[in-house]
Amino acid sequence: MNVFHPGELAVQRRAGQAGIAEKVGRTIRTTIPDAAAHFLAEQPMVVIAAADEAGRPWVTQLAGSPGFVRILDERTLEIGAVPEVGDPLTPPNGPWRLGLIAIEPGRRRRMRANGTVRRIGDRLRMTVEQVYSNCPKYISRRHIVSGAVAPRPWGEVRRGAELNARQRAAAAAADAFFVGSADTAGRADASHRGGAPGFLEVRSPTRLYWPEYRGNSMFMTLGNLAVEPRCGVLIPDWNTGGLLQLTGTAELSWADGPAGPGPAGVEFTVREVAERTVGPLRWSPPELSPVNP
Repeated sequence: MNVFHPGELAVQRRAGQAGIAEKVGRTIRTTIPDAAAHFLAEQPMVVIAAADEAGRPWVTQLAGSPGFVRILDERTLEIGAVPEVGDPLTPPNGPWRLGLIAIEPGRRRRMRANGTVRRIGDRLRMTVEQVYSNCPKYISRRHIVSGAVAPRPWGEVRRGAELNARQRAAAAAADAFFVGSADTAGRADASHRGGAPGFLEVRSPTRLYWPEYRGNSMFMTLGNLAVEPRCGVLIPDWNTGGLLQLTGTAELSWADGPAGPGPAGVEFTVREVAERTVGPLRWSPPELSPVNP
């Protein structure tokens, strides 16, 4: 059974990576392995992606003391937090599609899970459909310096239709951000992008561009964007714990390289901005990935 949808398959074929993707795709699980369960239990944060009631994708961060994510059974995990009041990613009353990525910058480790979630009081209960790990490429090493035991409260959410000068500077200085996307059926996914500061280019108050570095050849994010251009972007401020959340549309560009054709990058058009300048966790300065271009 093929685990990839038509958008992913099309990008894999165009990039000449279909054979590699098929092999890597065999690592995708429909249950939560023990290693993933232990990894999740150690994390003080996860990043989630989903669409709001208007269908706009958003990405946000949930934080808590280690153990706030727990495994109920091989297909069910529970997150002991929900998006804060004012967060643009507001859970609906019924079930909704969710993409999750847990990342541990200090050890350059990450894993992803996609599935369906319900809100139960102040918790989110997720039934997984896909669980898999990613390689450590492009992850900046950093460690929590405060907030790990008793996370601080979130700051007030500010909204806008474009990036102001301070936000543009923050985006241009970023060494990491997260992308939320979905296929035409609404199946959500959350992914990480990392690089040296400046790799996320700010071309105008409403236009961003980032290069696509070589990864695992599955092209899950790009496969989603090929069939559904709406996506969300989350740019964390690791110093203050703040979040810069964007929703908009993305367009994939292609180029020919020494190894043949491949995705060159993504141009993102901002439609709406939400920002918190203060968040629960503070992190150390980054040690950039040695494999960054």
